[in-house]
Parts: sequence; C-alpha cells; structure tokens
Amino acid sequence: MSKLVFFLGAAGAGKTTLAKALAERRKAAFFDMDVLLRPAANALMEQNGLDPDDRDSDAYKKLCRDLGYRITMDAALDNVGLNVDCLVVGPFTKEAADEGWISDELARIGRSLENVEVKVIIVSLSDEALYKKRILARNSRLDDWKLRHWDEFRSALGKCGVSWPLPASSVLHFDNSGTDPLLAADAIERFVYPEGS
Repeated sequence: MSKLVFFLGAAGAGKTTLAKALAERRKAAFFDMDVLLRPAANALMEQNGLDPDDRDSDAYKKLCRDLGYRITMDAALDNVGLNVDCLVVGPFTKEAADEGWISDELARIGRSLENVEVKVIIVSLSDEALYKKRILARNSRLDDWKLRHWDEFRSALGKCGVSWPLPASSVLHFDNSGTDPLLAADAIERFVYPEGS
C-alpha cells in the first residue's frame, strides 16, 4: 500500500526540510507546492501587474492559490496511482478543514483511504520569535510580505489542524523547535515508516 504523507504548518516551521530529509532516506517522491507553482505564479502575477515574489496577499490567493494545490495534487496523485510513496508539502489550510477533501482527491484516481495510507505531519515551532528567526535566516524574497505584514501573518501561527477521517495514529503534531536535524528526521521517519524503524 502506497503512502501519501502531508507536511502541514506555517511558513518557517521546517515542513520542507523535514520532508526532503525523509524523501532522501526513503527515496519517496517529493512535491512542494511552492516549487511546482512558482513558474505559473510568477507569470500570473506579472501579467496582472503584481509583485511576482508575493505569495501571501489576497491578490495572490485569488489568482494562484487553488491552481497551486491542483498542480501539486495532480502530480502527487499520479505517483500514488503508480504505488509510489509521496510526500506533499504545503499549508493546505482550507483543504485540511474539509472533512471530505482527501477522499474526494483519492477518488480522482480510483483510490480511497482503504488502499492508500494517508498520514499528516503538522509541523510547528514553540514560539513566534522562532518562526521569525527562521524566516529571516532563509532570506527569501517570497517572505517579504510576511515580514512586512507580520501581525497579519502571525495570526495564523499555531492554528493548523486536520478534519479528515484519519485515525489519531495517522496524525503527528511535531514541534520542530529543536536544533538537531538528525533527531527530527529520525522522529519523522519512525512515524511514517514504523515498520522499518
């Protein structure tokens, strides 16, 4: 049974770093919405006279958000259909709140929660200052809006959850505040692949 593993959480929590570490260890397919959407988002934003590096404004969300999730899930589901383990990175806030979303997505490829092992890792940090420190450290233009509108961005910190009909054992709330990336990667690997730990 193939695995479809979602890494959810706010920017700066370390979703991508953890997912890449697991993908490298297990040779699983890796799908980061930011990477997959970037060429289309840049073009759409420029065509509309907007900042191509903006990934947070209402204009970006209206033009690009749903497209990004569709591109990401189409790519991931295509691989799930090939029985490849898939790791998917993105906030997925609206999707995670929709109880039927994951079943509807799997049904697109004739699969269900009975024949695809879906797991969710909700990545967070212990405090707001650490989010800001890590966002500043990665020095990405894609974070400019977050830093300029910090009060608005910070309101979403710590509010991540999932409403999908998954057993509690398939959802991990992971505090990624530690400084040892190997220990973090070990914990994530044990959660996703308990049979091989």
